[in-house]
Amino acid sequence: MPSVNIAIGAILTMLTMAAVTPAAADHKPEHTLKLHHFLGPKSIAHTKMLEPWAKKVEEESEGRIKIDIFPAMSLGGSPLQLASQVRDGVVDIIWTLNGYTPQLFPRTEVFELPGVHTNDIVATNLAMQELFDEWLSDEYDGVKVIALHVHAGQGIQMRDTPVRSIGDLGGKQMRIPSRTGAWIIEALGATPVGMPVPDLPQALSTGRVDGALIPWEIIPPLKIEELTEYQIEGPDSERFGTATFQIAMNQGAYDSLPPDLQSVIDANSGDAIAKDIGAVWQESEDIGIAVALADGNEHIVLTEEEMAPFRDAMAPIIDRWIEEVGEKGIDGQALLDAARAAIAKHSTAM
Repeated sequence: MPSVNIAIGAILTMLTMAAVTPAAADHKPEHTLKLHHFLGPKSIAHTKMLEPWAKKVEEESEGRIKIDIFPAMSLGGSPLQLASQVRDGVVDIIWTLNGYTPQLFPRTEVFELPGVHTNDIVATNLAMQELFDEWLSDEYDGVKVIALHVHAGQGIQMRDTPVRSIGDLGGKQMRIPSRTGAWIIEALGATPVGMPVPDLPQALSTGRVDGALIPWEIIPPLKIEELTEYQIEGPDSERFGTATFQIAMNQGAYDSLPPDLQSVIDANSGDAIAKDIGAVWQESEDIGIAVALADGNEHIVLTEEEMAPFRDAMAPIIDRWIEEVGEKGIDGQALLDAARAAIAKHSTAM
């Protein structure tokens, strides 16, 4: 019987290998990528944008790519270091606010200027992708840009001061996200205070700032409704400039992927996800303002007559930006015209 036992043992071994080895190989990722960002795990950016994107990439790669997401700067450093972390290969992918490192992205700032982004998030997102190769790509050496995008725009959110005129902001300390945000606040007679948005709740609670330029979507994750009484915007959801963001991958990490997996990343980049990102951020705006109203806050919508002085005060910011980027050899007027035309085109196409 020894030969029979040996034969049975051999068959069992073969069946075990057939059952385990191929399946394990099919499900073991070939490339594990680290994605780092500055907001918490309950934020809209994490749950509605980054997690679904990562899952889609993993599924379309048939499990050969795995993306581990690290929120709230859990891999170390500050939000201001995210752009350098991905360029230097400390992490593979980042999501960050360009305004945290404004010296690196002067061209992309055009979309932050008051009156350029016209409150159609999808249109502005598509315009950014359209202008990327000709106008913006020089700012992103060392990274594979997966997407550029904006949020709905900066609303004015105040601890205890209703704002219906520029004079209401006089002397106030206001958190800003970027240098363009600082220019806007200065033009409106207040003092800009720069800080990453995760630091805002403490600044509001201690009175370090009287208010902030932030969109509605950030209200729920940071519990801004508990720290403010007023949310202010212009007619037709008009805001006070916006902020630009990037999802970017280290170029070396991208280049290390085989062509078929690069194609998976490409298929989930640029125009392919710009609309989805826009829809997510617009939905999150509606949720955010609803949370504030449910907590008893007042949503002030300025009339056309009330908004006109704000527009007039912010208008010189355009010339200031054109002059400053001109010193860097950038044709700011041509870029401004191109940005406005692209946004208008995509707004019409919606």
